[in-house]
Amino acid sequence: MGIQVEFNPDLALRNISEYKVGNRKVEECVPQELAVGKKYPFLKFGMRNYWLEGELPLLETKGEGNLSNPLASIVILEVTHFLIDNKPWTKGLYVVKEVFSDNKVHFDGFKKVK
Repeated sequence: MGIQVEFNPDLALRNISEYKVGNRKVEECVPQELAVGKKYPFLKFGMRNYWLEGELPLLETKGEGNLSNPLASIVILEVTHFLIDNKPWTKGLYVVKEVFSDNKVHFDGFKKVK
């Protein structure tokens, strides 16, 4: 048995409708409206590591690797691992740098396309 840690190149959250029907906490979901410069908390199950030294994409997930195109460019400001009912969770805070409203390519791996 080892320590299970996931390395994430993006932040993938659920649709806000999952919170509205009571399936998820609000921090597990993409906010209803994303505003540039605004800070938002996030919550993910498991022990996750994120890149903290630059912009990365915010995505919407339906689970099982079913991900949207980037919704926004964000910078993760802080990350903390902790336990809920003896299960590992990751929480943190991110700031929105840019919101996308098109289908253009905005990231090439970790590199933001200008």
